[in-house]
Amino acid sequence: MNFLTPAEIAVATANAGKAKCELPIIKMFVLGILAGVYIGFGANLATKIGSMAASDTSGGQFLFGAVFSVGLMLVVIAGSELFTGNCMFCCISSLNGQSSWGGLLYNWVVVFLANFVGSVLLVYIIFYGGFWGDGAVATAISAHGIKALGIAKAKLSLTWGQAFFRAIGCNWLVCLAVWVALASKEIIGKIFGIFFPIMAFVSSGFEHSVANMFFIPMGITIAQNNPELVAAATKVGADGTAVSVFNMTADQVTAFFTYGNFITANLIPVTLGNIVGGSIFVAMFYWFIYLKK
Repeated sequence: MNFLTPAEIAVATANAGKAKCELPIIKMFVLGILAGVYIGFGANLATKIGSMAASDTSGGQFLFGAVFSVGLMLVVIAGSELFTGNCMFCCISSLNGQSSWGGLLYNWVVVFLANFVGSVLLVYIIFYGGFWGDGAVATAISAHGIKALGIAKAKLSLTWGQAFFRAIGCNWLVCLAVWVALASKEIIGKIFGIFFPIMAFVSSGFEHSVANMFFIPMGITIAQNNPELVAAATKVGADGTAVSVFNMTADQVTAFFTYGNFITANLIPVTLGNIVGGSIFVAMFYWFIYLKK
């Protein structure tokens, strides 16, 4: 057969988790940086697609989620270390006695920090590429920049509980995408296994901690460097007149789009929700079904 059964996937996942927990710290960190960049590539592509005219339609939302899936395809097929996926890998390995809980914590902390570094690295590459502004010397925020700011603002405006529960749904689907990809022994099978769950989580509006390490810092970087332009951004209203996009003053933009707000309002609850979604609803459940003696 060209695919693994669910029981065989559980064994392969536990074995992979053991290997991940035993990686040397330098290799783990570099692979974590790569995963942050790869997820950022998917997030930036989704932002670009989302900035187009039809983005507010159901088809536009579907395309936003569909193109984002390229990020996890790169993570799984090219090889890298992603915190959200490791919530499943390391937990099922530890539950099965193949790695220690200390090894799990070590992997999660190192990979999480490395994912952040990789995500912010790509943020600055995209920012200095000038996609956010109209013209060589920006005098207005482009459609791409407005979409990036809108995504960041929406995520920062969630309540703590909303962010937490959306993150559970997210990593339940993300880890299922990795789980299904492991079932296939062929690249095309892995691609299809990843595509549908990732499209589902993004189109549903769930929260992914590593994706948010790109989405929100992208908005923060644009806002902090151009608060007046952000405050002045307008769109055509229903009556044909120009209306403010963000309804914020320059001072409000500067105060709202900050790393402190990102960490407390979004990153902490989303990270905790991702841990629950991947560790309990995928790793623990499948360990209990297929591996528990």
